[in-house]
Amino acid sequence: MLASLRGALAAFACVVALAVGTAPSAADTYPSRPVHWLIGFAAGGPVDTVARIMAQWLSDRFGQQFIVENRAGSGGNIAAAAAINAPPDGYTLLFVAPNNAISTSLYKHLPFDFMRDTVPVASIMQLTNMLIVSNAMPVKTVQEFIDYCKANPGKISFASSGNGTSVHMSAELFKAMTKCEMVHVPYRGSAVAMPDIISNKVQLIFDNLPSALEQARGGTVRALGVTSPRRWPGVADIPAIAETVPGFESVGFYGISAPKGTPPEIVDALNTAVNEALKDPKLVARLAETGGIAKPMTPAEFGKLIADETEKWRKVVEFAGVSVD
Repeated sequence: MLASLRGALAAFACVVALAVGTAPSAADTYPSRPVHWLIGFAAGGPVDTVARIMAQWLSDRFGQQFIVENRAGSGGNIAAAAAINAPPDGYTLLFVAPNNAISTSLYKHLPFDFMRDTVPVASIMQLTNMLIVSNAMPVKTVQEFIDYCKANPGKISFASSGNGTSVHMSAELFKAMTKCEMVHVPYRGSAVAMPDIISNKVQLIFDNLPSALEQARGGTVRALGVTSPRRWPGVADIPAIAETVPGFESVGFYGISAPKGTPPEIVDALNTAVNEALKDPKLVARLAETGGIAKPMTPAEFGKLIADETEKWRKVVEFAGVSVD
């Protein structure tokens, strides 16, 4: 009888081992339904364009739709809060941009801690901003612009795509480093702000390169400089602001994060897919058309970048003396 019991237990153990060995992991079955990718900016802007390029590639790759949802407002914090409060199952993702690193120190009463409440998934690309001014402004260089600002303190307004965005903070960094006095006018996206810049209701914006360059090449505004530390590939005819203001730098990073607790195997599956996409010449070319440079990373590398950028912008926020309640 004892031998029979031992035999039965051994057989049961084999069945359990077999079942465990063949049980599908979360990554094996992911995604089994549409994935919602939240973006904290209005539709039609350059960040939205990048998200939709990648979403289409991921939809084709996984055979499930990756749906870009625009939830603009509060410098991207509405989208971030919605993503953080979603179930950590990989079916709600967040498009990460510089505003997520900036908001940590800019906003006094955020209902979340971005570094604590999210997990990094994948880096997509980096992108510079560009200083463009209304054609009505009597300036053609960064130095002329600085001189004009100082001669007209408080009379010049700059637009942004919202409080805490890189578009906003690039201007705040410029103000702090040049001692120019300018008034901030936030919009719900740079695309919404552009008509007012063209008509000179506001005089300038440090916009993401794609939309800024489109307007500048079309002659509706004037480009003065890029915010990268050196001239940016593809627009080498536009000087870096750092050539006039040494040390000035504001380069945006873009990628994907997920709610804390998202299974590591799903994070790894998404990271592998995004990095695969960034080897696709057609997708890389499309990112280049937006002015971006593909930057594949591991989740750990992307997490370090977010942490480094959070600390960098904390110093800028303190230096500029700005905050949002």
